[in-house]
Amino acid sequence: MRFWRTLRKAAMAAGAAVLRPALELYFVMKAPETPLKAKAIAMGALAYLILPVDLIPDWLPGVGWGDDITVMLGALRTLSAYKTPAIQQKARETAERFIGSL
Repeated sequence: MRFWRTLRKAAMAAGAAVLRPALELYFVMKAPETPLKAKAIAMGALAYLILPVDLIPDWLPGVGWGDDITVMLGALRTLSAYKTPAIQQKARETAERFIGSL
């Protein structure tokens, strides 16, 4: 799946700054209780992460992942009502396993 491949690449390049927000958005989007509009916002932010065309190219050292992180953090702020403690815990555990497998 392209999401997981891109997330692995992002985690290797930018670390937890990209990984945790992306996982939180992913789990918010997958939660059955999340309304469709909120899922669309999460999906849009994740699409920005995985699409090859960005405002700032990801390969630029130091700034390449900055726009991706900004988009994800903005989406998470908008979706804060749906980011439950269970979702945060699941994202944290998944991030730990993911980083351990890099």
